[in-house]
Amino acid sequence: MNPRTQILHNAEHLINGDRNNQYGPPTQDFTRTAQMWQAYLNHPIKPHDVAALMALLKLSRISWQPDNPDSWTDLAGYAACGYETTL
Repeated sequence: MNPRTQILHNAEHLINGDRNNQYGPPTQDFTRTAQMWQAYLNHPIKPHDVAALMALLKLSRISWQPDNPDSWTDLAGYAACGYETTL
């Protein structure tokens, strides 16, 4: 399996398996997180904002350690889950 396929395969496995089982569906999890962030920041936050901001966190970690496949996998997962929250 090539590296691109491996990252996407791992992300798919996590967001439709372990992560989904641990934290619930992304729309519910990101809505809950958005509500908490909104209360803390006193600024409107939508579920897709949670995905985008978490992606920025992953990008920051990638800038520090670009060879860590976990950050790339999580970045792909946040992109997919973020899109789901907009549907």
